[in-house]
Amino acid sequence: MKPVFQKLKEKLGDAILEVSEGTAKEWRVFAAKDSILRITECLIEDFGMRFLFLSGSDTRKENKSFTLHYVFSYAHQDQFLIVQTRVEEKDSQFPSLAHFLPQANWHEREIQDLLGLVAAGHPDPRRLVLHEDWPQGLFPLRKDFGSPQKIPRTAGQYVFARVEGEGIFEIPVGPVHAGIIEPGHFRFSVAGEGVLKLEIRHFYTHKGTEKSGEGKSPEHLLCLAERISGDNSLAHAVACAQALESLGQSEVPPRAQFLRVVFLEMERLHNHMSDIAGIALDVAFSFGASQLMRIKDTLLRLNEQLAGTRLLRSVVTLGGVRPDISEAKKEWFVKEIKKIKDDFDKTIQILWQVDSLMDRVETTGTIKKEVAEVLGGVGPVARASGIDRDLRRDHPYAAYKDLFFRIPVFLEGDVESRMKVRVQEVYESFKLIYDALHAMPQGPLCGALKPLVPSQSALGYVESPRGECFHWISTDGQGKISRWKIQSPSFSNWPLIEYAVLENIVPDFPLINKSMNLSYSGNDR
Repeated sequence: MKPVFQKLKEKLGDAILEVSEGTAKEWRVFAAKDSILRITECLIEDFGMRFLFLSGSDTRKENKSFTLHYVFSYAHQDQFLIVQTRVEEKDSQFPSLAHFLPQANWHEREIQDLLGLVAAGHPDPRRLVLHEDWPQGLFPLRKDFGSPQKIPRTAGQYVFARVEGEGIFEIPVGPVHAGIIEPGHFRFSVAGEGVLKLEIRHFYTHKGTEKSGEGKSPEHLLCLAERISGDNSLAHAVACAQALESLGQSEVPPRAQFLRVVFLEMERLHNHMSDIAGIALDVAFSFGASQLMRIKDTLLRLNEQLAGTRLLRSVVTLGGVRPDISEAKKEWFVKEIKKIKDDFDKTIQILWQVDSLMDRVETTGTIKKEVAEVLGGVGPVARASGIDRDLRRDHPYAAYKDLFFRIPVFLEGDVESRMKVRVQEVYESFKLIYDALHAMPQGPLCGALKPLVPSQSALGYVESPRGECFHWISTDGQGKISRWKIQSPSFSNWPLIEYAVLENIVPDFPLINKSMNLSYSGNDR
């Protein structure tokens, strides 16, 4: 990473105030606020780094200012670079990156809502997280926010962008839906059935999860992490645990690392079964959907037999895992997985031969690679659009560095490609589980966790079934948790759906939506 800093110094001079090495794979650059755009351009264009997320912290008690953290991936060296800058309370503006980096759009609007800082020059400064009935001047992530009384509501209205013209109509969908899904608002501008524009409005399930983590014990934080997104409970727990283990200087034993791989891939399997089933159901192929949901339930029952819980909650503990898989149970587990794989094989072979299904999924909901790149798409959605990226390989964690697996990538970016990515990932997950079980060494399941290092921060990450999941945790001078930032894959991917539906018809929206499988709760936090 040192050549990066040398070049930054040469190019930007006094804009780089300080460089320091953090935990393990993390480096930090402290920079002047006005240089953030130039630094970002340099990191992306000259070094091929990738912007991951933006986090803001109220550090007025420590240094009389707010701190912004811009997190970048340097996959070539398996490193992360965090660019930090300060924003004074009396001058609360910071330069917006959204014109150069559209991916930063939602990140900057979230900072505006929750910390009260202003992204100067942002192309769309409307509220994102806080709806219009939230009072002005009340910012939940500031340290002086925490009043227990009920927040008073005010009058206000969100102004949707309109498409004007003869024969153009608006179709509002939600936020309350007919099924059991969580609330989200979708507003279509259509000419006939063709979609000209879609605007989404979320955060109806915003729970203040990040705020609730302040001052909590590491064990309590891990418990909260498991409840961010129900079907991705384990992914969030592992990402959170990794950050806490870095801060607590805990070594996770090798056996626990392999067991984490096994359970993470079990979570991927049941999620992908549900996703493919949802696509089949939305094209009215009920037989295929019911077979895949039957397989999903078999996987959930297998989870319960292995770990005592269907959705794998409480499997991860700080420093390792709780349940073990004995040699006798391992042999039984491998046989069960083989049965499930054979069952899946037969079902998928039927699906590919159903013309009515293929007619609906081919060329539907296309997301071009350039759009997915510019907006920061992740996971199966990005890989279906030709982006060859996966944290398990690019920034390996747990025991993934010791296992061989392929990353399925398709180019068309349509519903069919997103379905194919998941099908191929299912086969890779079967293989990973088998290989991890056979390569797993003997040894303890858990390492000791020391007190968290004061005034430090650490990053934890997992390639969840939906894509990249990051947990960034910082401590105060006493070693207590002062800031918890959650970057969910759904937060990264929701903006892409507004492009996926263009030039499609309204009846295809549920199919496109299901093929992306985005979480409302995981997004809103």
